[in-house]
Amino acid sequence: MTHDIDVLVVGAGPVGSALAADMLRRDLRVRLIDKAPHAFEGSRAKGVQPRTQEVFEDLGVLAEAHAEGGTYPLLGIHLGPITVPWRMQRRYEPTPEVPHPNILLLPQSRTDAILHRLLDRLGLRIEFGVALEGFEQDGDGVTATLSSGERVRSKYLVGADGGGSAVRKSAGLQFAGETDQSDRTLIVDATIDGLSRKRWHVWPRPGGRFVGACPLPHSEQFQLMFRLKPEEAPEVDEAALAARFHSLTGLRLRDVTWTSVFRPNIRIVEHYRAGRVFVAGDAAHVHTPAGAQGLNTGVQDAYNLGWKLGQVIAGAPDSLLDSYEAERRPVAARVLGRSTELYAGLDQRKLASLKRGDEERQIGLSYRGGPLAPADGLATKTLQVGDRAPDAPCTGPGVSRLFDAYRGPHFTLLAFGPTAIGTLPELAWPDGGAELRCYAVRSEGDGDQSSLADTTGQVARIYGITGDVLILIRPDGYIGNIIGSDWSAGFAATAKGLAP
Repeated sequence: MTHDIDVLVVGAGPVGSALAADMLRRDLRVRLIDKAPHAFEGSRAKGVQPRTQEVFEDLGVLAEAHAEGGTYPLLGIHLGPITVPWRMQRRYEPTPEVPHPNILLLPQSRTDAILHRLLDRLGLRIEFGVALEGFEQDGDGVTATLSSGERVRSKYLVGADGGGSAVRKSAGLQFAGETDQSDRTLIVDATIDGLSRKRWHVWPRPGGRFVGACPLPHSEQFQLMFRLKPEEAPEVDEAALAARFHSLTGLRLRDVTWTSVFRPNIRIVEHYRAGRVFVAGDAAHVHTPAGAQGLNTGVQDAYNLGWKLGQVIAGAPDSLLDSYEAERRPVAARVLGRSTELYAGLDQRKLASLKRGDEERQIGLSYRGGPLAPADGLATKTLQVGDRAPDAPCTGPGVSRLFDAYRGPHFTLLAFGPTAIGTLPELAWPDGGAELRCYAVRSEGDGDQSSLADTTGQVARIYGITGDVLILIRPDGYIGNIIGSDWSAGFAATAKGLAP
């Protein structure tokens, strides 16, 4: 049976949009549907972590995100007539290996809009108002029925359709965890008269029933959070909200544009894959809002899955798709535990629970010990297979840093030392799927298109190079292999598992 498209993506939020964009640049045939009549309009998930910013840079939209976002302000904790400043997260200076070290404050509606503009530039029209009603799959593909009455045949189906995922439910994937129906937070986008925009304001209340107001960048609006009592009915009428806010803070609220009631689901899917059907983002794992992890973990799900789908569609082994769950589910489980711990601290009014550090930035995330990164593999002084490939300054045609060389849907091979460099012409890579770009890294440049000059020594230092070595970088910016001998055989074995 012929396929109408390669991949049908359900859900046009940040996760589904990032996945669609990544697959489009791999020349895959993609459709993106969303049951909502239009794009999301609220602030909801507003923190873009450093690792996700690197994903956005690779997709070519980081400059837009920085232009539309802003830095997180200090907390302002209101204790009666006194407002105590509190730094929730340390400010980091950019380094050669981590160019974007701080969380970006960016309302979700703007993140969506940025990714949707990217999809438009790539020639994809998002199909809003179209829901998935069901699907059937066989060994060759998936046949989906849409609310429009259309039946679509695709090679794969991906659900990025949120915590109530129709894809997950139809696939019969178990969503283990709990939802505390008594614990709810009312979230509101509105303007507040007379409140400083230089602070993220918090008014502590007994039992963790706080009120918060975070200024949204480049606007007059704040995102407000009212933690509700177990028996309390959420009032979303603007007059009722204004009266409540005034009684709690003495300030005037007006011009409400979006409201939502949040329940802290703590759930993770049993499996990320059911045959030719996958789930990503909130469809696979839902978190408390503490730590700004949900959107970020979901976007990185998409970044992990996109290149693997592209490779398998081109003819790589199907087992490559099994590594998606094996790599991403442990990450989601750790994030779930951390965000739950931070959220629980709010109930106990612990200031420490407001602190954010390296774990939330997700820069140190690694796939060490996973199916594509055996624990007994070769390592350098600083890196192991499965680690994030750091940035570093270097020079070459069109390149001023390693991230310039990595940007795009390809694999990258770095060769250090004369013996490793000499083996490059002998290494075979298939013509199908993602291409391989090879670079000889030398201390001085020779102007060759396939050479990078490490004139400052920063690449060798950051990558822990002490001898001749080949380092393969996956399309998602993680180290796929480190080879220090038996160059051709070692490289061929790696290519066999990753390429057609």
